Amino acid sequence: MTASVRPLHDGWTLRAEPGPDVPAELIGVAVPATVPGCVHTDLLAAGLIPDPYLDANETALSWIGRTDWTYETSFDWAGADTERVDLVCAGLDTVATVLLNDVELGRTANMHRGWRYDVRATLRPGRNVLRVRFGSAYRYAEAMRDRLGDRPNAYPEPFNFIRKMACNFGWDWGPNLVTAGIWQPISVHCWDTARLAEVRPLVTVEEGRGRVAVHVRLDRAGDGPVRVAAALTGAPDGPAEAAVTVPAGERTAVLDLTVADPELWWPRGYGGQPRYPLAVTLHDTDADAADADPDADPDAAADADAGGGGSGELDRVDRLIGFRTVSLETTPDALGTPFTLVVNGRPVFVRGANWIPDDAFPTRVTRERYARRLDQAVGANLNLLRVWGGGRYESDDFYDLADSLGLLVQQDFLFACAAYPEEGPFPAEVAAEAREQVARLAGHPSLVLWTGCNENIWGFHDWDWRAPLAGRSWGEGYYLDLLPGIVAELDPTVPYWPGSPWSGRADLHPNDPGHGTMHIWDVWNDDDYTKYRQYVPRFAAEFGWQAPPAYATLRRALSDEPLAHDSPGMAHHQKAIDGDRKLQRGLDAHLPAPRDFDDWHYLTQVVQARAVACGIEHFRAHRPVCMGTIMWQLNDCWPVTSWSAVDGDGRRKPLWYALRRSYADRLLTVQPHEGGLVVVAVNETATPWAAEVALVRLTLDGEPRAKASLPARVPAYSAVALPVPTDLADPERPRNELLLADAESAGAARRGEAGDAERALWFFAEDRDLEWPVADYTAEVDRVTGGYRVRVNARTLLRDLTLLPDRLDPGATVDDALRTLLPGETATFTVSTSATLDPAALVTRPVLRCINDIR
Repeated sequence: MTASVRPLHDGWTLRAEPGPDVPAELIGVAVPATVPGCVHTDLLAAGLIPDPYLDANETALSWIGRTDWTYETSFDWAGADTERVDLVCAGLDTVATVLLNDVELGRTANMHRGWRYDVRATLRPGRNVLRVRFGSAYRYAEAMRDRLGDRPNAYPEPFNFIRKMACNFGWDWGPNLVTAGIWQPISVHCWDTARLAEVRPLVTVEEGRGRVAVHVRLDRAGDGPVRVAAALTGAPDGPAEAAVTVPAGERTAVLDLTVADPELWWPRGYGGQPRYPLAVTLHDTDADAADADPDADPDAAADADAGGGGSGELDRVDRLIGFRTVSLETTPDALGTPFTLVVNGRPVFVRGANWIPDDAFPTRVTRERYARRLDQAVGANLNLLRVWGGGRYESDDFYDLADSLGLLVQQDFLFACAAYPEEGPFPAEVAAEAREQVARLAGHPSLVLWTGCNENIWGFHDWDWRAPLAGRSWGEGYYLDLLPGIVAELDPTVPYWPGSPWSGRADLHPNDPGHGTMHIWDVWNDDDYTKYRQYVPRFAAEFGWQAPPAYATLRRALSDEPLAHDSPGMAHHQKAIDGDRKLQRGLDAHLPAPRDFDDWHYLTQVVQARAVACGIEHFRAHRPVCMGTIMWQLNDCWPVTSWSAVDGDGRRKPLWYALRRSYADRLLTVQPHEGGLVVVAVNETATPWAAEVALVRLTLDGEPRAKASLPARVPAYSAVALPVPTDLADPERPRNELLLADAESAGAARRGEAGDAERALWFFAEDRDLEWPVADYTAEVDRVTGGYRVRVNARTLLRDLTLLPDRLDPGATVDDALRTLLPGETATFTVSTSATLDPAALVTRPVLRCINDIR
């Protein structure tokens, strides 16, 4: 018979075990539970706790993570005529005891792997009771810490002593909401003879020929021979098929499929993303032989044997795979050690962002939500997401969407910002989760890099860990031995890098800008963002700047009246050490002083956008010495002041629009180099870019002072620097002049489309010091299908013109932001909304803003 799966997602209840912090109204109460889910979401759905994301509710709910919980359901069972009946727990968070009919099946302490129990003898006809008891993750982690000896970490929480999503314990952007629950599907699996325990398609391409080595691992109920078949369809020369008999007692097999001249899968912007269906089936050879009936047809048995067909199908796995090669170019050169991602033989400049869990409660992140967020990544011209090591191994939906969109993925193993013990039980758990996750994700063309940890090797070198460690283990064996060995064994088609950052050799400082990958955090922590220009890393894997979320997000989450940068809710939703002081430092260095909260909110968002754009454009201008940037961070998991481009409610900050420009395929940027100003034209396309760059030094009133035209001939996938003539680089009145560079092939200025990526501006003084004209403009508002069109005509220079329609309708969005207009230019904004908005409010403060309306 074919295997059958019976989900067990209905009828669950949740109870708090007695404890000193459990509210009286919850003692002995059975709360309806959603599975998959977690305690917090169940209590919230039952109206028993306030929303943890609002105000300071997070603090009042800390008791949940220190409480034991029991999930319970019952189901009827009529028996099964199969050799095996398994209870399959795809994910338990985290310290769990699983009981069926009061028989203990097992104990778990790892959120990042699945569990399977043979329950055929434990099930009984009629009603069966399944319980999963969750012990406090805090109590487990603290007990491990006490037993093994403390280890340093970035936060005063024991997240490094439990295999659980680390950011549940709070981060400098995340809430402390220590979850428990059945967070992945749970089911009963009935099967006979054998099942496909693991299917690992390893895809390679060599000399135009594609190969899929399908590695299969079996779980057996008996020792008889079975047959495994694999079929790859969609290839131009027809399906590729293979079948093998796995002899009695053996549990592994490899099936080779070859495709001549397969269509290659490419990162977005480099080509298409074709994928091929792969079907792997498991067959009972005895049933196949009987079905073939060789007495009736002498050839039937041979045909069934070759194709693995017949009614004896025992199990089946269907996947979509893509043909691509990936490698890292790290051969030392005259400047150090490069770090270049190479896909299908093409060096790829990474335009990336770091990805954190999109919700503190992962089961709330549906496929539709993943699709929205990854569409936002594509819309910002990203080509890579790095799944950060303090979260989770991302879901099948995430990877399937990334495959379809051509978004590259760097997946960290789950170690972040701490020293991790290497004593038992942790090495065995780490190995088990790594093996499961590497096998699960094998064959996804989007996955191009496994990384051992986030900042832990750097932390050991620079964060004063050695004295408190006193010789105790800290995780080095995981990153340099255990994990690379598992990747090399299970999926050698994907490169491995021990850490982010890492310089490639143990004798180099792990965060050396001349070698490998680098994190740049001294800028946000201590300096002005222009310090990014002091670094030319080979690969900038983390850097960023904070800003508050959208106004509508703040108003939903906070009850502060009035809102202020330091009002109680705002302060609680700022998790970074000295975060407000650092935001203020960024304002003081560049912008006029805000008069009120509306100014502060807009200006801090502008500084964030400028800071990250400053770093990205500087690094891109140094292509190919630097071959990638991964800004921190794309998304948020709750409403918070953070480094994200998309806030916790999914709204795009001004930074998102800055990313779209700075990460554009073709970019024009003005940069200060040692010999003076240069205009750098960056071409990240397969087509050479020929343009005349028109340079104008002009006053803030729009009066030209000097002009020049520079021919730009930029080969494919390269950058060219054009020195700015001295008479354009040296202003007569720095506080009243700027430099405009416009690639005439785009014609952006003539179309009035200021802010285009093929147009660049350079101001000779900071905004706080410029002789700004009073902002003067006219505006027209037209109702259009799906919202409004707002047309702004500048009478004076308007810098970083931004429309914030969520102040009028929380559901409203706008298509552009941070537009700088010269006198006489026009910008058109399209506002998408189903609400009726006040046209006058759309074009006045605080909805329509520019820098020089502060004066």
